[in-house]
Amino acid sequence: MSLPVSLRHLRAFIAVAEMGSVTRAADALYRAQSAVTRSVHQLELALNVELFERKASGMLCTTFGNSVLFRARRVMTEFGLGCDEIGRGLTPAPVPDAARTRVPLAMLNERRLLSFVGLADSGHMPTVAKALGISQPAVSSSINDLEACLGKALFERSSKGMMLTAAGELLAFRIKRALAELRYIAADLAALNGTTEGRVVIGALPLGRTTILPRAISDVLARHPRLRFCTIEGPFDKLAAQLRAGDIDFVLGALRPADYASDLAGEALLSDSMALVVRSGHPLTRLAGIGMADLVSSQWILSSHATPARALFDRSFTSQGLAPPLAALETSDLAILRGMLLHSDAVTAISAQQLQYEIDAGLLTVLDVTLPHTSRTIGITQRADSHPSPGALELMAAIRRFAAAGQPLEVAEI
Repeated sequence: MSLPVSLRHLRAFIAVAEMGSVTRAADALYRAQSAVTRSVHQLELALNVELFERKASGMLCTTFGNSVLFRARRVMTEFGLGCDEIGRGLTPAPVPDAARTRVPLAMLNERRLLSFVGLADSGHMPTVAKALGISQPAVSSSINDLEACLGKALFERSSKGMMLTAAGELLAFRIKRALAELRYIAADLAALNGTTEGRVVIGALPLGRTTILPRAISDVLARHPRLRFCTIEGPFDKLAAQLRAGDIDFVLGALRPADYASDLAGEALLSDSMALVVRSGHPLTRLAGIGMADLVSSQWILSSHATPARALFDRSFTSQGLAPPLAALETSDLAILRGMLLHSDAVTAISAQQLQYEIDAGLLTVLDVTLPHTSRTIGITQRADSHPSPGALELMAAIRRFAAAGQPLEVAEI
């Protein structure tokens, strides 16, 4: 585990880019001119591009340089906000351009940051030491140095391991966002050279991940085989937290209301309603004119009461003056759900997209019953201030195409 570039080199690069001169940058950073020149040169070697046009009038960013500068500023802004939020007040928000070079130098140490993030995620020092290929005392020393630099305790020991303090939680959030921006640098530069590469992490909710997402990933991989994808499944609140922290690039699935969070932005793609699904040959498939009242006594497999889908299902009955049916089994596991449907006379309420392959194969069938008030809007959720990587942009474009080829967007019922 390592960072793609040196943060100290990046800091020197920002200063030169913003001041247009190695001399002025060296003065601002209190470093020798030769050291600043060496940092810029080593950064260019690491990225394999020329970042500046060196002219008598000064140092001007190349196209590659401007691309790196955009991400580098976002990296340092996150570091600066982290310092500010834990009470040091080093970089007041909003952070002006020049302040990005005043993030404490002691903080821009790759081993300290990776040790901190690793310990924040695992809470287990031996795991972090093994991942970084260093000793446990070295991890401990890195954390102690970071705490001394910031003047705050970042961890406390507990029976569960090393737990983040309140200051540690704030800093971990900002550092993760900074490191996510840092990882985008190489992908941005590759895109300028005509190659789309890098890693895209998608938060995958049930609606969208059965058909739309696999087709979109396959389509993008066929055109950009150097890309790598990872999906993370879980409830929306958990995925939203990972999205905010930069651990994932975007979330695909049912959108939340516009007032869910001001720092997240949802893009509606299509609407979907719940359907009643049973095995082929189910007794209900032989009945004509099935009504909602006929279904109450069926054996039901439903999602838990804590899910939005269950709330919509219950509402479809209560809106007609009927008591919602009780569930014989509550599960969100599609493998268990498929098995139960195929080997019993159970009924489930679910988006037909989630069982589309079994329906197309003739194993399951959709009953001719409309569940009112179960429409949901499927779309993409991003951070409001997000600037996705080229790979994430390609995948989102493909998702939009496949969603547009499906059912039209309607106004979802809330």
